[in-house]
Amino acid sequence: MRLFVAIDLDNGIRDRVAEFASGLRRAAPDVRWTLPQSWHITLKFIGEVAPDRLSKIKEQLEKINSGPTDTRVRGTGFFPTARSARVFWAGVQGDSALAALAEAVDRSLGSIGIPFEERPFTPHLTLARSASASRGTEPSASAKQQFAKLQKQLEKVPEPDFGTMTAREFFLYQSKTSPKGAEYTKLARYELK
Repeated sequence: MRLFVAIDLDNGIRDRVAEFASGLRRAAPDVRWTLPQSWHITLKFIGEVAPDRLSKIKEQLEKINSGPTDTRVRGTGFFPTARSARVFWAGVQGDSALAALAEAVDRSLGSIGIPFEERPFTPHLTLARSASASRGTEPSASAKQQFAKLQKQLEKVPEPDFGTMTAREFFLYQSKTSPKGAEYTKLARYELK
C-alpha cells in the first residue's frame, strides 16, 4: 500500500484555490490538473509499504505530541524550476510548528525503518503536473510550452493570497492510482493539541 502523512485544507481555502486554478486551466489545458478534493499539505511521503506494517506506522504517529499550526496559503511557483517545470504549485507558509511537525513525523517513522527525508521540507499544494512528473523524467516539449503559457498568464495577475488556517489535526492517507488520477483515503486521524 502507498502511504503519506498530510494536513487537510480548510474548505474556504480549498474553494479560493479552486476558483483561482479554474481561471488558469485555459492557459495550460494539456497538463494534468489535480482535483481540489485531493489537495493537502504533505508532511511525509512514506511510499509503498507492506500492509502488515500499517499498525506499527499508526502506532508511531499516535506518539507524536505537537500543537496546532498556523498556515497561510499564498503565492505560486514551479518545481524544480520555472524553466524546466514539472509541477505547478500554490505556496504554503507555516509557522515554526509546521516544520517541527514534519520533522517529528519524519523522526518517528524513521525510528521504525521508514527512510528519512533527504530533501528540505517545502510545504505546497500541487495544482498541476506534467505527465512525466511522477516518473521523474524531463518534461515533454508540450508540457514545457504549456507551463510557459501558464507563467505568462501568472505575470498578468497579482500574487494570490488564499487565506490562513489553523491545522488542529493531521492524517495518514492511502493513495491509489486510477485512470482518473490518484485517489486518497484517510486511514487515521491524529489530533494536534
